[in-house]
Amino acid sequence: MSQIKCIGILTSGGDAPGMNAAIRAVTRAAIYNGFEVKGIYRGYKGLITGEIAPFKTQNVSNIIQQGGTILKTARCQEFKTAEGRKIAYDTLVKEGIDALVVIGGDGTLTGARIFATEYNFPIVGLPGTIDNDLFGTDTTIGYDTALNTIMEAVDKIRDTATSHERLFFIEVMGRDAGFLALNGAIATGAEAAIIPEISTEVDQLEELIKNGFRKSKNSSIVLVAESPITGGAMHLAERVQKEYPQYDVRVTILGHIQRGGSPTAHDRILASRMGAAAIDALLEDQRNVMIGIRNNEIEYIPFNKAIKNDKPIDRELLNTLRKLSI
Repeated sequence: MSQIKCIGILTSGGDAPGMNAAIRAVTRAAIYNGFEVKGIYRGYKGLITGEIAPFKTQNVSNIIQQGGTILKTARCQEFKTAEGRKIAYDTLVKEGIDALVVIGGDGTLTGARIFATEYNFPIVGLPGTIDNDLFGTDTTIGYDTALNTIMEAVDKIRDTATSHERLFFIEVMGRDAGFLALNGAIATGAEAAIIPEISTEVDQLEELIKNGFRKSKNSSIVLVAESPITGGAMHLAERVQKEYPQYDVRVTILGHIQRGGSPTAHDRILASRMGAAAIDALLEDQRNVMIGIRNNEIEYIPFNKAIKNDKPIDRELLNTLRKLSI
């Protein structure tokens, strides 16, 4: 721990609302504890190209309310190679950076784990992803804001769905995880959520139709996770048109609006707590851990666990949705 004098911060992968709040918290908590701070631009790519600048308190003023990330983000194929990681390590040595705080999702933490192992380098990760799919934390930075964005969009679509008596498939992000679709469906009073976690168990579309989900309603909304396992909203709409032509079907793909916007109070507080906790972790000589929050308590989750373990969906939420959609 006595060897750490300068901490680098980067954001990587998909942006998530609250990343700026996390950058602010890490920077100020580090300065409070006597560390130098350097911001690394464009994620791991910035470690290879040397896009690094000193960060002071004023660098992170008035950013807590901003979406996106002031440090920018980028995918970096070169960092996936041993040669690329060697360049990154040489950059860290040249810049005098002794430890890293990385903010991102599964891919970000995977890169961090490999790099930390190869070079015995202290790294702490913050879970910044709207998908909420990292094991070891009840929620991730950006998830709550994305969920609220979905809720606001679906509320608007409900107005036109009701006016025209239509069945709407609304595709939300989530890749291999149905957290946004399932909780978004509950929050908006949707009739169903089609998610990857149970797509391999049952034909969710067939189950939906057979249950007579429109018996008492003149319109219906179904949230669909964008995962290739579900096939996505367009695929499901095409199936309905072929197999159940009596339904007037429409599709809305919410896309990248889910990533943007000012973070909610929940995400600002979560990012602030996690950012400060990342510096606490380094002070405690922790390394190769992700900061998680469980039962409102900060925990240190080893990278291996956070990445390799699948975060389970709460089956009771599925039952709640079924009960309330009659």
